[in-house]
Amino acid sequence: MSSQEYDCIVIGAGIQGSCTAYYLAKNNQKTLLLEQFVLPHARGSSHGQTRIIRKAYDEDYYVRMMDESYGLWAELEKEAGVKLHSRTGLLMLGPENGRDYPRYKQTLQRSRVPTVLLRREEFSQHIPNFNLTDGDGALVDTTAGVLYADKALRTIQRLFQLRGGEIKDGQKVSDISPGPVATVTTATGAYRTKSLVITAGPWVNSLLAYTGLGLPLKVEKINVCYWREKVPGSYSIHKRFPCFIQVEPLESKHHIYGLPSNEYPGLMKVCYHVGKDADPDERDRQTDRSDIEILQRYISRCMPGLVPVPAVVESCLYTTTPDTHFVLDRHPTHSNIVIGAGFSGHGFKFGPLVGKILYELSTGQVPSHDLTPFKISRFQGPSKSAL
Repeated sequence: MSSQEYDCIVIGAGIQGSCTAYYLAKNNQKTLLLEQFVLPHARGSSHGQTRIIRKAYDEDYYVRMMDESYGLWAELEKEAGVKLHSRTGLLMLGPENGRDYPRYKQTLQRSRVPTVLLRREEFSQHIPNFNLTDGDGALVDTTAGVLYADKALRTIQRLFQLRGGEIKDGQKVSDISPGPVATVTTATGAYRTKSLVITAGPWVNSLLAYTGLGLPLKVEKINVCYWREKVPGSYSIHKRFPCFIQVEPLESKHHIYGLPSNEYPGLMKVCYHVGKDADPDERDRQTDRSDIEILQRYISRCMPGLVPVPAVVESCLYTTTPDTHFVLDRHPTHSNIVIGAGFSGHGFKFGPLVGKILYELSTGQVPSHDLTPFKISRFQGPSKSAL
C-alpha cells in the first residue's frame, strides 16, 4: 500500500467535491480528490445532462448566494472556454393564495431579481402548450436557465487537474482516522492530510461513522422522467421554452419541475421533486413509480402537447436534511474535518460557491457567507422546511 501526504483530501467527486478540490488547487493546496466509483458514473447525485439554475427562492440568503454563484459559473466558463449554461427563464406557478407562491414572489421582488409577472389573459401568448390552473399565479425569473451538468462536472475536474490536483477514482474509503493529521485508507493506499473535506452525497453518514458523528440525512431515489412532444419542438429550448416549477399542484403536496427539450431531442424533462427512501448501495431495488402516476395526471391536465407516458426514465439520488437546507460546517469534534452534505435535490447550481465556502472552511478562513442556516448544531432545534 502506498502512503502519501496532502494539504487536503476531498472524498466524493460529485459537483460539490469537485468544485471544492478545484478551489483548493487554485489556491496552491496540494489536493487529492477521492472517488469510490470509476469516473464518470451515474450512481450518485451529480450525473445527468441538465439542472435548473435560478434565483427563484423563498429565502433571501439563497438569492444572495446565487448572485455570487452565477458569477463563479461565468468565471469557470471563461477559464475553460466552455459554455456551461443557457438562459431560458424560469416559470414559477402556484396558488396565488397558497403557502409557497406568494413567498417566492415576495422574495424575488424584495431582492430585485429581474422578474416578469404574467397575467392570466396573456399567459398562453407567452407560454404556449401550457394550461394555467385556476387560481394560480405565474411569474418568470428571467435570470434562470439550464445548467449543463455532465459537462460542468467534467470541466471542473479537468480544471482541477490542470491546477495540479490529483484524482484517484475507483477508491472506496475503508477507514478514516481523525487527528491533527488525518489518515484516509482505501484498498490501495493510506493517505495523510492536514485537512479533510467529506462531500460523499448519499454515503456521507457511512464515512462520518468513522469519526463518531451521524447526521439526520435521508436518501431518496428520484425517477427522472422524459416525455415525448406530440409536435417536435413544442417545448424546445431552441424556441425559448422556459424551465418551470409548479408549487402546490392539484395532484400532490410536493412540487413538480421541468426543463425544455434539449438533451434528448423531442423529449421534455418533467419530474417530481421527492422520491422514496433508498439504500444508495441497493438503489436498483427501489422500483416505486407512484410519482410517475402523479406526473401523468399533471401532464394530462397542464401540458397537452406531451404524450402522458414517459419515454425515458432514469434515476438520481437525493440526500435530504429535515429542513432541506444544506450542511456546510466543520466537524463538531475534529475541526480539520469539513462536511458538505444534504443538498436535498437543489444544490447543483450552488456548486462553485459551495466549493469556495468548503475551501475557506478547510483552510481556516472566515467563510464568505453567513453559514448559520447550514450549521450542524441546528438539528438540535426545530426545523423549517424550504423548497
